Amino acid sequence: MILTVTPNPSLDRTYEVPALDRGEVLRASGERMDPGGKGVNVSRAVAAAGAPTLAVLPLGGAPGALVAELLDVQGISVAPVPVAGQTRSNIALAEPDGTLTKINAPGPELTPEEAESLLAVVGERSAGADWIACCGSLPRGLAPSWYAELVARAHAAGARIALDTSGPALLAALRERPDVVKPNAEELAGAVGRPLATVGDAVKAAEELRDLGARAVLASLGADGQLLVDGSGAWFATAPVDTVRSNVGAGDSSLAGFLIAGGTGPRALASAVAHGAAAVQLPGSAMPTPADLDPAAVTLTADVPLDRVLREPAP
Repeated sequence: MILTVTPNPSLDRTYEVPALDRGEVLRASGERMDPGGKGVNVSRAVAAAGAPTLAVLPLGGAPGALVAELLDVQGISVAPVPVAGQTRSNIALAEPDGTLTKINAPGPELTPEEAESLLAVVGERSAGADWIACCGSLPRGLAPSWYAELVARAHAAGARIALDTSGPALLAALRERPDVVKPNAEELAGAVGRPLATVGDAVKAAEELRDLGARAVLASLGADGQLLVDGSGAWFATAPVDTVRSNVGAGDSSLAGFLIAGGTGPRALASAVAHGAAAVQLPGSAMPTPADLDPAAVTLTADVPLDRVLREPAP
């Protein structure tokens, strides 16, 4: 079972539009509404793969109730932590060429009591979990050290932790040695304080995160593929994508694929890439099912192309 923690969940509305013309009335050609937040998306991807999952998240107001209802419809178990503020609502506008414009609301401010309740529920519900995936930004009211405290408590209880966050929250948590961290290229560059222009730059940055405490680094390099660096070495994997419809939740789908396949080594990396490649070809934040995956299309190598220039360099 994979337990996910989403400190700042959302209700996500995605509209497909022919073009984003500022100041004009836009008529959507398609729309969907999904429960959102990085950890929520990991649970949705795990459930779509037919594996058990439990989503722990703070929920408040009508949007929070709708998030819980949508997750229940998808067969996902929820451990809600009631909060006084309203769960945020986000909007995404998807264009035919794959361009995505997102408007993310800030979300509620959690009280110290609500922050502690969230930690307590994770501890209470984590028995029997193969992995705890802690994902996304921290809402107002939670200090950058909150994830570090969660990792420390989870490790003390014998659980394995996958962490997908960025900035001060990521750096603070590294001292507690999360089992795997999953930055994208921009987040990886931000963590080491310098731009990344090549795959080799990304490998070096991942090794620095390991020096700071991460036991493994699963780095998404966008269209260039994914990279796994751990104590036994480095692997690089790619998969072809015919048409990008939406990249919302693609990284979360990748993390789910990684954890479903055991959460360690090249086999898990190949699963991560297959899930990510399938996700970007689906509308909105839809998650791939096994029928959407093409594992045979994944190219995996331990001969990492260090000199390859990134098509999407991280500033």
